[in-house]
Amino acid sequence: MATSLETEHPVKAFAWAANDPTGVFAPLKFSRRETGEHDVQFRVLYCGICHSDLHLAKNDWGFTIYPLIPGHEIVGEVTEIGSKVKKVKIGDKVGVGCLVGSCRQCDECAKNQESYCPKQIISINSRYYDGTVTYGGFSNIMVADEYFIIRWPENLPLDSGAPLLCAGITTYSPLRQFGLDKPGASVGVVGLGGIGHLTVKFAKSFGSRVTVISTSANKKKEAIETFGADEFLVSHDQEQMQAAVGTLDGIIDTVSANHSLLPLINLLKPHGKLILVGIPTELEVPVFPLLLGGKSIVGTASGGVKETQDMLEFAAEHKILPDVEVIPIDYVNTAMERLEKGDVKYRFVIDIGNSLKAE
Repeated sequence: MATSLETEHPVKAFAWAANDPTGVFAPLKFSRRETGEHDVQFRVLYCGICHSDLHLAKNDWGFTIYPLIPGHEIVGEVTEIGSKVKKVKIGDKVGVGCLVGSCRQCDECAKNQESYCPKQIISINSRYYDGTVTYGGFSNIMVADEYFIIRWPENLPLDSGAPLLCAGITTYSPLRQFGLDKPGASVGVVGLGGIGHLTVKFAKSFGSRVTVISTSANKKKEAIETFGADEFLVSHDQEQMQAAVGTLDGIIDTVSANHSLLPLINLLKPHGKLILVGIPTELEVPVFPLLLGGKSIVGTASGGVKETQDMLEFAAEHKILPDVEVIPIDYVNTAMERLEKGDVKYRFVIDIGNSLKAE
């Protein structure tokens, strides 16, 4: 039986939510705001599951607002638009990623980098301008300001394309930002999971030479034969790692577990960058290798609205899609258990439109 949280807004909605740090999901009746003059309401069709959804469900980071309705890789069909909306029309296919708000006035917003706005509003587990909690795509409907709506390319599949709205832009943005999108660039990819396998695909499409670095030797065949990586290093094989010292222009590190950075820094050429996109809880930074090589460690968030739109168009043109397993909403608890064990190739996508029914 669904529990209820329907008092904040007038539009009745339905979702699956986690209600406490056990991270167990159950049906929930809740509410969305009315469609304002700049708002777009859409029926959610598909929603990807990101590893951060799992962290939030279990309150691993200590700031989860319960009940939590996750999902920030949201794709659907427009059902209602506000009177001043110009970006889309009813019936259009659209997406919403990590952001539903920003100040639109600061230097970062002026540079189309809303993901670095000090007043950004995340699409889940955040608070909107009226103080109410933001709820994500594990739900039947979504409402967002048209500025943060992403137009969906016609030739891009809705189901397998959904994870591009987080996993895709999370890797596309740093590849572009740090000049690793140039033909011939030597790019390392740490971890061959949901973000990692997309990093390989995007980097190869740019003409880069890609080296996958993994703890799992059994991923070598798939990395090279399926995703087109040029080289594969087992991170605990000291001979392999030593042979590759000083060969990479940049490394995208997608791993969210705590791990040593020193072996990765050693793989960089002088002035190379180790770019963190995973979210470990604790890392030790070895300083001398950075100083002696003019190297740097940087972190990046997902890109802004314009860059996300550009990424989707690029993915559609180059036929870049994540490898996904499409599931019904009532499988979500099993999916989270499997995700925690790394048992997914490579991204879960929930078929919201066909499986989420109000009780």
